[in-house]
Amino acid sequence: MFHIRSRVSGTIILYAIFSISSLMLKSEGTEHIVGDSSGWELFTNYTNWTQGREFHVGDVLVFNYKSDQHNVMQVNSTAYIDCGTDNYTSLFTKGNDSIIISEVGKLWFICGVDDHCENGQKLSINVAP
Repeated sequence: MFHIRSRVSGTIILYAIFSISSLMLKSEGTEHIVGDSSGWELFTNYTNWTQGREFHVGDVLVFNYKSDQHNVMQVNSTAYIDCGTDNYTSLFTKGNDSIIISEVGKLWFICGVDDHCENGQKLSINVAP
């Protein structure tokens, strides 16, 4: 009887360790360098950049740019379309910003400096479940 309980307990412990390890691996998302080697710059087609990429909760968007020339604003769909800078959700200004994706659905980002958004410095992604 002792051997059966010992084996069952051991199996349960191994299963628990495996399950926790699996969850930890799943929590590490893919790192996406926005604009690849060009970074977050003017006159870049970020729609093309998103083609063939999948975005998921836990992934990280990395925005690399010169902090004295650009910023990153997370905005809603209206501000994205209109390049409006008054109502942003988050503002990033470091020049090497890592943003962890925390929700499913559409996310929108623009540069709020001068007319940068109007000149294409904007990113829209669809985060899959």
